[in-house]
Amino acid sequence: MSGLLFLFSWNKPLKRTTLLSLLLILGLSGCAETPNDEALNQETATETNAEYVEQVTQYNVKGTYDPFEGFNRAMWELNYDYLDPYVARPVSLAYVDYVPSPVRTGIRNFLSNLDEPANMINSIIMLDGEEAVTHFNRFWINSVFGLAGLIDIATAADITKPSERAFGDSLGYYGVENGPYFMVPVYGPVTLREGAGDFVDGLYFPLNLLTFWQSLGKWAFEGMEDRAALVSQEGLLKDSPDPYIFTRDAYIQNKNFRATGGESVTEEPESEEYLDDFLDEVDE
Repeated sequence: MSGLLFLFSWNKPLKRTTLLSLLLILGLSGCAETPNDEALNQETATETNAEYVEQVTQYNVKGTYDPFEGFNRAMWELNYDYLDPYVARPVSLAYVDYVPSPVRTGIRNFLSNLDEPANMINSIIMLDGEEAVTHFNRFWINSVFGLAGLIDIATAADITKPSERAFGDSLGYYGVENGPYFMVPVYGPVTLREGAGDFVDGLYFPLNLLTFWQSLGKWAFEGMEDRAALVSQEGLLKDSPDPYIFTRDAYIQNKNFRATGGESVTEEPESEEYLDDFLDEVDE
């Protein structure tokens, strides 16, 4: 699928225990050491550390760790060259073009309302009481007076929605690193921190009431809307020297920004200034 799609659109929280298990297994395997000779342990460790430091210094964005780049690039090509142009892009555009706007708006409002309690809890964890209160007020007002969230009464009452807060962002706020980066077929980019965070968010009411298929439907509807919105940004990806690196750097930069609570960006990639406009489009 298109890199734009997998960059941010389709990695919405989805209760997929198998995904979390995969991330944990791969993350542990990437950290494991299997020395063959006990006498060479110290020399091997020294060489490994030197290689790791050299690898880290090659990353453009702070917090990037891509130990499975070979596998990730193969999955990227599958997503970018086949799944997106032949499935996700046409389906998303058809949904936006042919489903009546009021219907799409109602679905979007309803699904967004389901995330408000998780946004509230994560805002509290990130010590942002004002946004926590706003998320709480939006949830109960839209749930009671907006037909379970189909109508966004809160916005009409000037209670605008703040930025979304995921548990992965909360972990990053307290210094937990992104962890290994993965490009998962169909699902798109994800880090170990985000995968674990999405699992925790799925435990909050009312997301914990959704079945697997209901969660999958939520992810698909949100993904179609987001994918269609990114059509105008496709040129950025096509013009980049390395679309895989562009996608990875933009994704990690966005996660770093969200982990600060949206207040500041601690580090900008020196040679990737063109990421800013793309990230602004995604956050809208």
